[in-house]
Amino acid sequence: MPPPDIEAIAEQVFHALADPTRRAILATLATQGPATATDLADRLPITRQAIAKHLALLTDVGLVSPELGERRRVRYRLQSAPVRLAQQFLAALAHDWDDRLQALGNHLDRSAPVQGHDDRHST
Repeated sequence: MPPPDIEAIAEQVFHALADPTRRAILATLATQGPATATDLADRLPITRQAIAKHLALLTDVGLVSPELGERRRVRYRLQSAPVRLAQQFLAALAHDWDDRLQALGNHLDRSAPVQGHDDRHST
């Protein structure tokens, strides 16, 4: 099985997290545990139908997983694996920037004039 495309997963996670309603759904699941779409609609100022659409996208991204509960009600559970992959992507990106900024700093340090010495006033 090939390794996951971390950049593609990160893009999906960032897209999902860009919406405040989806962030509210995830925050509710994180603090209150698994819930049905109806439970979430009772806790959030949004209709059950809208919640169901957001849950479908969150399921596609892998941020939540549906599980069949009592009386065949589907409960959604938070999944952290996609967020961890997005964090790895950001960490690698930050590392690349850190290396580049360090190289730039080193270059500037080497090419800066010596403190207290100004060639313009030499005789």
